[in-house]
Amino acid sequence: MVYPLISIKNPVFLTNQNTPRIQERCSKYSTFQSFRSFQQQKPKAQFLYRVIGASPGEFSVGERRKSKGSLWQDGFQEMMRLCGLGYWVQGFRCFPWLTLNFHMAHNLNLDPSTLQLVQNFGNLPMVAKPLFGILSDALSIGGAHRIPYICIGVLMQVLSWGQLALFPDACQALPALMACVLLSNTGAAITEVAKDALVTEYGQKTRINGLQSYAFIALAAGGILGNLLGGYFLLKLPSRMMFLVFSVLLSLQLAVFASAREECLGLARPLGHITTGQSVSENIRKQISDLMIAISEDSIFRPLTWIVASIASVPILSGSIFCYQTRCLHLDPSVIGMSRVIGQLMLLSLTVLYNRYWKEIPMRKLIGAVQISYAFSLLLDLVLVRQINLCIGIPNEVFALCFSGLAETLAQFKILPFTVLLATLCPRGCEGSLTSFLASALCLSSIVSGFWGVGLATFLGIKSGDFSKLPIGILIQFLAALLPLGWIHRVPMSLSDEKKRKKGLSKRNRKTRRVGRVVVGSVYAYRRERESDAK
Repeated sequence: MVYPLISIKNPVFLTNQNTPRIQERCSKYSTFQSFRSFQQQKPKAQFLYRVIGASPGEFSVGERRKSKGSLWQDGFQEMMRLCGLGYWVQGFRCFPWLTLNFHMAHNLNLDPSTLQLVQNFGNLPMVAKPLFGILSDALSIGGAHRIPYICIGVLMQVLSWGQLALFPDACQALPALMACVLLSNTGAAITEVAKDALVTEYGQKTRINGLQSYAFIALAAGGILGNLLGGYFLLKLPSRMMFLVFSVLLSLQLAVFASAREECLGLARPLGHITTGQSVSENIRKQISDLMIAISEDSIFRPLTWIVASIASVPILSGSIFCYQTRCLHLDPSVIGMSRVIGQLMLLSLTVLYNRYWKEIPMRKLIGAVQISYAFSLLLDLVLVRQINLCIGIPNEVFALCFSGLAETLAQFKILPFTVLLATLCPRGCEGSLTSFLASALCLSSIVSGFWGVGLATFLGIKSGDFSKLPIGILIQFLAALLPLGWIHRVPMSLSDEKKRKKGLSKRNRKTRRVGRVVVGSVYAYRRERESDAK
């Protein structure tokens, strides 16, 4: 299916021999003006341009013709503010979740397998992300179709974490605790879908391809601060107080997004876009159809299946490793928190390196190297379980601090190139649907991986008082992580090849759809018809 970027009306072109020269001079003048406006930017704006890898030549014509670019600059800075805050708060979610994990492991005394089951069951709302994405694409609220959904999701998170903070019974009873977790993750799923779609849509509109890297940087920065403060305040404050702190932070985010307007970004839809229930259902059906067509494209389907299968094929033993570190090794909460801080710092560094240098590396080669590194990083848990680190003079606290979060960091970084690839290939109008489908598929694969880990731990007999079979489980993890290398041919060689192939197909299809040229005086009018109509 071809997603046209132009109007279906017959365009009219005036014939004039001087037109090409005039257009060339206008193009040079426009580029020169955009370069001058870029040079006159404030240092803060120039820093943001360099972070996301944008340059004046990448700005679309529609944005350059706006009164010396001032309107576009305001929209760009507003987008950077919303994107940075939204993803920073998303990364900061580790702050209450670290507290919740310790609360379930120590206060509720949950078994390792039960703890991991609760964690994976709480992530089930993330699987419904395609539904939220389709609604975000098809149904506008007050002329906007991204920011209102973000506000709704943030409000749901405020209610869930606020209930855990203000009502003690909600933390003590496991059913009430799970209800709050499900409500929080449902709100987080809606928020993440709308944010991802907002970034993708704005990036396509302005032809800026570095927004995903900027989002990953903000996400990692939030994770760094969340884990750092979480590990420290766990020793100073009760769990309910930490939930209350995060609820206040979410309320501030809600206030900022509620005051924002999509008109400033040029993404708002006209009021009255959808008026009846019939048009709503038709629009939803159209979005589902467009999503299925987009997914069926080989350039999207093949890498999507690889990243999903590479995650789902590895059984995760996170619950068993966490209980082993806290119950057998008696690691301090601050050590666990700081280990994740170091992991987020590594993620931040890897994201910057990818954005600055590694984009030029063939994607298949880069992903293969990351997958091999991820497989060997899983063996670091074996070193800690076997206490090999003590034999070479490294204490458990130091080893866990430096290497405990490496595997999780590489698993998160592996998603970034696929996010950039699919955001580039995403058809117009499917930003929310496709990005939410990707996020849902990744979450579902993580849940499957977690359930594989629960089954493996149960089969090996790993329990709270018996971790003797944990080394065998880690070795099985290592072997499973090497399996996806067998079908890595599904990953494209490079991002630029896929973009050129898509662009070539699009041009070729448009040529086949151009039928005839009608001359009226000095005016050429082109009539575009579908091949089926022409026949």
